[in-house]
This record gives sequence, structure tokens and C-alpha cells, in this order.
Amino acid sequence: MYTYDAYDKQMLEDRINQFRDQTKRFLAGKLTEEQFLPLRLQNGLYIQRLAPMLRVAVPYGCLSSTQLRKLASISRDYDKGYAHLSTRQNVQYNWPILEQVPELLAELAEVEMHAIQTSGNCIRNTTTDQYAGVAVGEIEDSRPWCEVIRQWSTFHPEFAYLPRKFKIAVCGTPNDQAATQVHDIGLYIKKNAEGEIGFQVLVGGGLGRTPVIGAEICDFLPWKHLLTYLDAIMRVYNRFGRRDNKYKARIKILVKAIGADAFREKVEAEWQHDKDGPATLTEEEVSRCKSFFTDPAYEELDDNDAEVASAAGKDVLFSHWIERSVIEHKTPGYRIVNLCIKETGVAPGDLTDAQMDFVADLADKFSFGELRVTHEQNLVLTDVRLKDLYELFQACKQESLATPYLGLLNDIVCCPGGDFCSLANAKSIPIAESIQRRFEDFQRQMDIGDITLNISGCMNACGHHHVGNIGILGVDKKGAEFYQVSLGGSADRETAIGKVLGPSFAQDDMPDVIDKIIDVYLNNREDGENFLNTYNRIGIEPYKESVYANAD
Repeated sequence: MYTYDAYDKQMLEDRINQFRDQTKRFLAGKLTEEQFLPLRLQNGLYIQRLAPMLRVAVPYGCLSSTQLRKLASISRDYDKGYAHLSTRQNVQYNWPILEQVPELLAELAEVEMHAIQTSGNCIRNTTTDQYAGVAVGEIEDSRPWCEVIRQWSTFHPEFAYLPRKFKIAVCGTPNDQAATQVHDIGLYIKKNAEGEIGFQVLVGGGLGRTPVIGAEICDFLPWKHLLTYLDAIMRVYNRFGRRDNKYKARIKILVKAIGADAFREKVEAEWQHDKDGPATLTEEEVSRCKSFFTDPAYEELDDNDAEVASAAGKDVLFSHWIERSVIEHKTPGYRIVNLCIKETGVAPGDLTDAQMDFVADLADKFSFGELRVTHEQNLVLTDVRLKDLYELFQACKQESLATPYLGLLNDIVCCPGGDFCSLANAKSIPIAESIQRRFEDFQRQMDIGDITLNISGCMNACGHHHVGNIGILGVDKKGAEFYQVSLGGSADRETAIGKVLGPSFAQDDMPDVIDKIIDVYLNNREDGENFLNTYNRIGIEPYKESVYANAD
């Protein structure tokens, strides 16, 4: 992990002191709501339906056990004993008291964490594949490049007041697990014929009111030009992005309006001013960033373990857990372990303070003190010895963290929705719970197989409903909460935006609607087909016919 130097620490201390003063002046009536708004947003603070919400940055999803314990402590001392994992690999608190937020931020700083640029019209937290650095077949570890971008973008004076928020994702693995194509800028790490590292650059992706898949504007950008090229993209957006209508202010709207070719031409013209200039990356600088992401002290281990195999043969739940939650690691004798944070009856992605402390202990004991937050609202222990899997599994059962739901129907991605968010049209969490209870039978979930179900409470799409195999969107119909369903979305290398099934449904109808959709899939699938494969083959009409068969 990246470690703060003296400059980082001083910068953070100054920023906290600045915000402490701003908060005092606001509470004293010396700053208006309008004046305080950009100041709090720059420090991750929203005013939600019931209380403020603070979004804490987790750069590219990487956490240490020490940081997680601090997050647990903060949830006890400043919140209501839990925190929420967001789809941007961040952590959110839903109940902080405004007067206490500066002190909360000071405690975060003790473990090299902050809430800077997690909201507002700026470059947000750069995200990446949750398995970066340990994935089998990885082209290159994306984390150092994310760190390069983080340092470049934090407090960048030219981009502090963009037309709208701006999101960047970097992917260095063959299987995209960062939703790279639905970001304002998506970067795929590539190697050319000479074995040199570079980036395929996509622009104009995004979800929300207008979901768009990013367009390629550069097939191979040599790594040394990364920052100057990003600068050029940002300047074009900053100059030409609309500011007259916030719904039209995203880069995707600009790219769509003028076309990818015209946008590329503008970027290339702008780039000529800085190409090969002072911001060109050097081997020394990249090596400095890479030095923070070295491999831990792996043991030389056999990639087979008879005791684990025996335990899996005797313990069915353990066997399922290995099948669903454990994946291959680049180093023999090690495995990547996913902790599915989707216990039925609990909001997806919510962790109690006790669970956070517990996972921190697991990270120390089993994974070199490090873990990851995923954009599917789960956690990952990246470096677990194969021979420790059964011990880890038994420990996880104590805190309801051994649920083998990963990638199954009940591994629901869900925003906080109308229970918390002032922007939401409808509640999300009750919908997630009602579906989870309907499909609680694990064997049934296993029979259904790989599928993604995403729920958003409004068009802002914080639950990424557009790219769920099944997407659910909360809508307002004359003051009543209804839910629109879409099918066929995906966020992998073959990214697709789901198609709306038809008219929306009442809350009580949603479990039945999902049941009917699943039945159509099960009745039509061929050998080896998952839900998305079947949908792509048969289309949306059979689902419409089933769901709306008895509609008035």
C-alpha cells in the first residue's frame, strides 16, 4: 500500500484545520448554506434525508487492517455502530453529527485516510480491479498507476470545479472487474508487440440518467504520456462540458454530442501543448509508486492440500464456499478469498463495528494485514494460504461472513436508497431484502447460477442497475414508489446496458416479478448457459410475455 510522506501528512493536517474553521463559521451563521455547500462536498460530506453522510476515500479499494479498525472505531464513536461499502470502493457513514465531522476527519488522518474529493464536481476516487496484483493472467498490477493518477488528481487546481463529477477506472486484468467501460475515463493496461506497457483509453462512459458505454479514443497510449494525455482530456471537458444544465454536464454528453472522432481530435490538439513536457512520467517516478506495491513474504507452498480437500468432502457448506468465494492466486499455495457482505435482513454492503474489527483480525492472521473493498460491496482477503482456508471459513461463520452467495442471485448490489438518500425516488433496501428472502434457499440459488442483480433508488444509478443482468430502478409515480426492471446488462469486457422490460411495478410485486424472470430463464436455458447467455440468445420478449401475462 501507498504510505504517506511528510508532505502528505502536512497537506492533510492543513486541510482538516481549514475545514474545522469552515464548519465553525457555518455553525456560527457566518457562512450561508450556499457558501458551505462546496466546502463540505470537497470534504466528502452530504446532507441526506435524516442526517449528514460522510464518504471516506479508499484509494483503489485497498485497506490495511489498521485502517479498518479505525473505521470500526469511528462507527462506534461518531455513528451508529456500522458503515456502508459503496459501489466506488469507498466507505460511508450515514449518521455523523456535523459538529463532530472535523474531529472524525482528524481520526481518519491518524491512519492515512481522508474524505477529500469523494463528492463534488471534481475527479473522484480512482477505482480498479479488486484482485489487482494477485490475479492470475494479470497484464500488470494496476494499483501503482491508480496511485499515479491519485497524486496527479488530488487538489489539481485546474479541475477543482468541473462541470460535474468525474470518475476514472483502471483495469490490468483480462477479466474486467472494475466496470471500466462505464466510467468518464476507462483505462485498460495493454502490452504492445514489443512488450511495452501502455493504455487503451476510453472516454464518455457513465451510468445515471443517460447510461453510455465509453468510446475508444486511443488504442495504445505509451505509459510515459499517461498524465499529459489525461490532462488534455480533462481540459477539453472542462472547456466544452455544459454548465447550463447539470443533467447535461457529464463528459458522456459532450462525447455523444460531437462524436468520438471529434472529441479525439480536440484531445490530440490540446495534448500537443504538453506532450513530452514536464508532466511526462519518468521511470524514476513510476518506480517510486511501484515500490509501495511489492509482494509480501510468500512462502514456497504446494498448490494442493489434502486436508483442505478432505474438509471440503465432509463439509458441504465449506465446499460451496470454496466454489463460490475462493479463486486462484498468482502464487502457488495461496488463494484469494471473497467475503460476501450480503446477509439476508441486513442492507447489502453494511458492516457492523464488530464485523470490521473481526475482519481486521482475519486480515492480520491470514492475509498480511491487507484487504480490498469491491465495487460489488464485498470484501477481499488477497493472500490466504490454501492450507488455512478451512480455519478461515470456520472463523467467518462466527460473524455471518461465510455466506457462499458470491456471484449468485442474493449477492445483490444496492444503494442506500430512500431510507437515507434525499435524492432517491424510492427505497432500495426493502426490495433487496424481499428478493433475498424469496430466494433464500441456497440450492435454488446454485441451480440458477451466475447472475447479477443491481438496485438503485433513483436515476443517479449508485447501485449500477443499468449493468446488472437484472436491474431495478426506483421511480416516483404520482408520489408512490414503483420499480422499473431492466434485463441484459453487464459490466465486464462485454459491457452492455440493460433494456427496460416494460411498465414499473409496485413494491409488493417485486419478488414475484423476479421469480417469473428466473422461471423464464430456467425454462429456456441450454447446457452451460448462465442468465446473460440465455437472455442474449432468446431476447427480452419471452420475459415480457411472462411478467405481464395477466396485466390489466
